[in-house]
Amino acid sequence: MIVQEILGPRDKQVLEAVVIDYIRTGDPVGSRTVAKKYITDVSPATIRNVMADLEELNLLYRPHASAGRVPTALGWRYYIDSILTINELAKRDREKIKKAYEGSPKEIQTILRATSRILSELSKQAAVVLLPKLSQTIFKRIQFVRV
Repeated sequence: MIVQEILGPRDKQVLEAVVIDYIRTGDPVGSRTVAKKYITDVSPATIRNVMADLEELNLLYRPHASAGRVPTALGWRYYIDSILTINELAKRDREKIKKAYEGSPKEIQTILRATSRILSELSKQAAVVLLPKLSQTIFKRIQFVRV
């Protein structure tokens, strides 16, 4: 049974609202929150029923009985693959990125600093860029994905 074929427009709307609110707050999302902030033309009871259906499909789960819902790994995957819209990077932002790397020394620490700075500036969030120590890394699995 493929989840994409099962979810209707309201299911997708509720899942999207839960994911967005969870990203913003980090707290489990209740039906009342979804009804007040995202889907104002539907009652919290209806949203609760949709959330229960999404829970049965393993797209949402409740950390405990009295909590709201949070996305599962499958819920995140569905949101990313089917609901999330990715906008093209604005020309102004592309130019900022190019400028950040132009003429800079090719030392890895300088590149990491520039990357952290530009990510933070463009996202208006804190950004940390780390380079893994490959000499101490053990690969458990390598998978090639055709793009």
